Amino acid sequence: MNYRARISVFGGRRITEKLYRQTYSLGKLLNTNKYLVYCGGGDGVMEAIAKGVYDDGGQCVGILKEISTDEMNPYIKIPVATNMGITRNALLAYSCDASVAISGQYGTLSEIAYALQLDKPVIGLETWNIDGVQKVSTEDNVIEKLNHIFK
Repeated sequence: MNYRARISVFGGRRITEKLYRQTYSLGKLLNTNKYLVYCGGGDGVMEAIAKGVYDDGGQCVGILKEISTDEMNPYIKIPVATNMGITRNALLAYSCDASVAISGQYGTLSEIAYALQLDKPVIGLETWNIDGVQKVSTEDNVIEKLNHIFK
């Protein structure tokens, strides 16, 4: 499959049910719009995005913290076991053409910082309020912004 662009999705492990549903929907939309999706491979935002991609017939790349796949969610079909701990956050930023930050705490903050430092677009959905993050309110808005960037 030819992909329009590589999109890393950053986000927290603990999220609301509403945000899980939005993130799941975004995963489906990203796959439908032919984006290759990367995430950290764990729970919360990472599981929701991977499940959405998977349920739409796509494959999500999981950049994992550990050497094993024990903490990987079941919807990751392309695992990259790094054994790098949180240092792998930099790999998520390096691996993408643009990123989407959803919710999150300090791990997400570090991923946003790496992406911005690399001059890569960051779209934010209920996440940190930082200069350079393009804030949106819905998953459809995320797709609109990405489709504008990657015509």
